[in-house]
Amino acid sequence: MDLFEKEKKDIKGHEPLAVRVRPRSLDDFVGQEHILGKDKLLRRLIESDKISSLILYGPPGCGKTTLALIISERTDSYFERINAASNNVADIRRIIDIAKKRASIDGRRMILLIDEIHRFNKAQQDVLMPDVEAGNPILIGTTTHNPFFYVNAALLSRSQIFEFKKLSDYNVAAVVNAALANKERGLGNVSVAMDGDALSHLAKTSEGDARRALSALEVGVLTTPKGKDKKIHFTLKIAEESIQKKAVLYDKDEDGHYDTISAFIKSMRGSDPDAALYWLAKMIYAGEDPRFIARRIVICAAEDVGNADPQALVVANAAMQVAEFVGMPEARIPLAQAAVYVAAAPKSNAAYLGIESALKDVEEGKVLEVPDHLKDAHLDSEEFGHGKDYKYAHEYEGHYVKQEYKPSDKVYYLPTEMGYEKKIKEWLKQLKENK
Repeated sequence: MDLFEKEKKDIKGHEPLAVRVRPRSLDDFVGQEHILGKDKLLRRLIESDKISSLILYGPPGCGKTTLALIISERTDSYFERINAASNNVADIRRIIDIAKKRASIDGRRMILLIDEIHRFNKAQQDVLMPDVEAGNPILIGTTTHNPFFYVNAALLSRSQIFEFKKLSDYNVAAVVNAALANKERGLGNVSVAMDGDALSHLAKTSEGDARRALSALEVGVLTTPKGKDKKIHFTLKIAEESIQKKAVLYDKDEDGHYDTISAFIKSMRGSDPDAALYWLAKMIYAGEDPRFIARRIVICAAEDVGNADPQALVVANAAMQVAEFVGMPEARIPLAQAAVYVAAAPKSNAAYLGIESALKDVEEGKVLEVPDHLKDAHLDSEEFGHGKDYKYAHEYEGHYVKQEYKPSDKVYYLPTEMGYEKKIKEWLKQLKENK
C-alpha cells in the first residue's frame, strides 16, 4: 500500500467528514450569531447550563443538531437522542421512564434530542407533554419545518423557539477551511491545495448547507489523485463534479449580477418571454435571492406594462408574495409565471413618465397651492372658504363634473393606444369632451 492509499484509508474512517468535524464547542461553532453571539440569550443559557426545552428550526445543514450535541457536552444532565422518522411512542415512553428513574437516583435530569420532530404526529407529541412540562426530560426538538405549523401549540408554549438562518457563503467557506485544517478529525493530514474559485463554488452551490459542502469536499479529495507535487489539487472542475452543479459566471457583487438582471428586465420589456425565462433560470441556478428577482418583476410590471395591462402588476405582486411564502425551489414556478406574463403583456410606460414629469416639476418649479375648494373643510371652513363650492362628482351624471383640480394646465399622463390603456384614453377623452 503506497502512502496515498494509506491516506485515503485514514480519511474514510467509519463516519462521513461532516459528522467527524462537527464543532465540539461554541467557540468553534460557525454562524447563527443572531442567537449565539456574545451575550445573546441562547449562548447565555448554554454556558450557564440553564436551558429549558428548545425548538430549533431552520434549513438543512445550518447547525441545529450540532448545537444540540454541543449542549450535550456542556450539560450536567443525561443526554438521549432519537429521530422522529425512526422512533415511535414506545421508544418515547421507554426514555421517559429512564429519565424518571435516573432523576430519582441522583436528581439529574435528562435532555432528549428529537431530530425531525415535525415527523411526530399529534398523538406522539402529546405523549411528551406532561413530562416536558414537569421539566424532565428537557426537550430539544430540531426541524426544517416551521414549528408553528407542525408542533403542537401546547408543546410550543412550554419551549423556547429559536430560528436558525441559512449559512452565508462566508460561513460555509469557513467550515470547509476548518475541515481542511483539522488534523485530528478532518483532512489536515492530507495535502490538499484548494483553489479559490473551487472553494467559492462549493460555498455558493451548497446554498447555506455546510453538510453538503463537506460531503462534496470529501468526495473530491477521496477520488482525486495527487499531482506531481504530491498534492491533491482541488480545482473548480473537481468542485463542479463533486457537488454536481457547474459554475455559472455570476458574481453578486460584480458585473455578472448586474448584467444578468439587466438582460432579464430588458427581455421582459422587449416582450421576449423565452429570453426572460433563460435569464431567470441563470439567476436561479446561480443562487440569486428570489425576493430580489420578484421585486424586479414587480417594478417592470408597473414601469413597462403599466395600464396597458393592469393585471400584470397583480400577477407580479402575487408571485412575489407566493415566492416568499413557499421558498425555493418551488418559488421558481410563480416567478416564471409572472416573468412570462409581464413579457407577453402589451406595454406602456405612460404612468411612469407621468410621475417622473410631475416629480421634476415639484422639484424644479414653483410648488402649486391647493385650490380652496379642494382643501380640507373640517377646520375653519367658514372663515377661510376651505371646501366651499366643491362639486361632489357622484352627484352628477356619469359621476363626473368639470372643475379645477390643479391650478395648471400641464398634462402628465398621456395614455397610449396599447391594450387596456386605449380604453382609458378613450374614456378620459369622452369626459373632457363632456360626452
